[in-house]
Amino acid sequence: MKCKKCPQKAVIKIPRANAAFCPEHFNEFFYKQTEKGIEDFRMLSKEDRTMVCVSGGKDSLVLWHVLSELGYDVTGMYIDLGIPGYSDRSKERVNTFAVRRGLKIITVDLKELGYAVPDVAKSAKRQDCSVCGTIKRYYFNKIAYDYNFDAVATGHNLDDESSRLLGNLLHWSEEYLPGMSPVLPAEGKMMKKKVKPLIRLTEKETAAFCIVNGIDYIMEECPMSRGATSLVYKDALNRIEDDMPGTAHYFYFQYFKKAKKWFSVPDRKGEGDTTLCESCGMETFTDKCSFCRLVEKMNEQS
Repeated sequence: MKCKKCPQKAVIKIPRANAAFCPEHFNEFFYKQTEKGIEDFRMLSKEDRTMVCVSGGKDSLVLWHVLSELGYDVTGMYIDLGIPGYSDRSKERVNTFAVRRGLKIITVDLKELGYAVPDVAKSAKRQDCSVCGTIKRYYFNKIAYDYNFDAVATGHNLDDESSRLLGNLLHWSEEYLPGMSPVLPAEGKMMKKKVKPLIRLTEKETAAFCIVNGIDYIMEECPMSRGATSLVYKDALNRIEDDMPGTAHYFYFQYFKKAKKWFSVPDRKGEGDTTLCESCGMETFTDKCSFCRLVEKMNEQS
């Protein structure tokens, strides 16, 4: 199998693009897809100070690497979730990656703060993934606000977002559909813009990018994500994609062309007005933010 653009041997086949590439032209494809996603959805400018949320996994490290190589002003932000063993290994990957490339990193240690995910989930009697999501979203925005970043970038890819869209549509979760865009604008004075620049790329492609470019990432799945329903939707879409390449891409991007207009902004308190959380002082749409409500429940159960 030869590269689509030169006589060299191809190292990856991309059925949805009806193409195969050598390492050089695969990198060219990857960078162009990232730039197209950023431009099509007006995610970032080179002048923006962007905080990249990194976990040690392939997607976030690739995003950090690619944005840096493209000339964006990026700083990594890692949250130590306090998961025994797994958090230590993921932190080691992130720190090694940053040192080798001379990139800036901010670390938040939840165990030191008293909010290690396993402990909070157990005390609050909530599902692990739900607790993890609430805590991470809070610190993503808080750290971006505290350090005066313009945008928060995450490594969500096409597989992540198309499977999330599938799950929301299967359950007609109308309240979540307005948030399906790969760019969510800043709100109020404290809520930062959120962007997903890898939206045009798949998990297999980010994994291949790591191999081609020597990016060492933590391969094991988070032990607390076992049984997550999102994995079921992702597996279903992958099976369809195997038989009909390009289906996930078409399904996700056609949503914005044909169906997004049917779903308005969620009906929040005060029709979108924000207020300050009575506990932590961060901006929220309710009297108390979801993170502080979680902490309150944890303390009540302890």
